[in-house]
Amino acid sequence: MISKRIQDKGILAKLLEQGIKILVIKYCKKIGSIRIDIMASSIQIIKGELQKINIIAEDINYKDLLFDRVELEANQIEIKFKLTNKELNFKNNPIIKFKLSLSEDSLKTVLLSKNWSWIGARICKEILNKEKLEDVKLRNDKLLIKGYKNNMTNNQIEQINIKAEKGKIYLGTETNNKTIQVPMENKIYIENINIENNLIKISANSSLSF
Repeated sequence: MISKRIQDKGILAKLLEQGIKILVIKYCKKIGSIRIDIMASSIQIIKGELQKINIIAEDINYKDLLFDRVELEANQIEIKFKLTNKELNFKNNPIIKFKLSLSEDSLKTVLLSKNWSWIGARICKEILNKEKLEDVKLRNDKLLIKGYKNNMTNNQIEQINIKAEKGKIYLGTETNNKTIQVPMENKIYIENINIENNLIKISANSSLSF
């Protein structure tokens, strides 16, 4: 039973949760808050077997990709955990399910940033026939983008359609029927993407690696 499993979680689970927290923070430039829940008894942890890990984090900067909220879940994980230095390694290759939420501010900051502006430029060039991205908005659960060409701003804002197909994200417009695939790691499989309450919400899965 769940209540019995929670009662069995003792000092080892808490140490492991702290170890995972340290590992996640190590790979992120910023995390506003993070909550980690290990579902495993002390005996299971000693054996290096975890039934489930749940991670919920907010205000995340991962390689200059900004997310307002991230929810991760992984099941049946095999680990090697050293108590002395809280070093954690995964012995198997578990699949994680995750949900991401991006606000207008986060998306705009990413697409106008030094490291990721090339994506915004590609969207403008291949879909809108513009040179560079000027602005991004989420209004009435729609993605709107403005670009400029020859240093001339175009006041027209284009609505961009966004969808998931065969594990990838595609952007396009009904104006010119052009579509591009958003580049991402092959191990990531996008299950669904939509805009709800002016937040871009992505459901996906990927193999777990650090």
